[in-house]
Amino acid sequence: MKKTVRVVGAVIENEKSEILCALRSPDMALPNLWEFPGGKIEAGETPEESLKREIQEELACEIEVGEKIEEVTHEYEAVIVNLLTYRSRILSGLPTPEEHAELRWVSRDRLNDLEWAPADIPTITQLMNRLG
Repeated sequence: MKKTVRVVGAVIENEKSEILCALRSPDMALPNLWEFPGGKIEAGETPEESLKREIQEELACEIEVGEKIEEVTHEYEAVIVNLLTYRSRILSGLPTPEEHAELRWVSRDRLNDLEWAPADIPTITQLMNRLG
């Protein structure tokens, strides 16, 4: 039986309504695909707590976590991922790619231009549907 991993992703928007997208590095699982920054929920953490910790580790930023956007369960070859994405905003720090190959601010209407990790796609669909 495949293991299910619970993960969180931050949909961080800036004042220009651009969304922070993170490119997975070549040595990560799902290399060179875009994702919302975040990571695994550790035992005893709420999704919000783990998202704050992960963003601190991955981007060296402090964030405020807002409403949940989407919950997705996606079955990959080796693992089942349960992903919760949350609207978030940066309270302090400048996003720095500590683990990712690249970070990019992308306007909502251009999100589909990137090649996303499959579990992140339903969140993209939600964001695109809310344009306007």
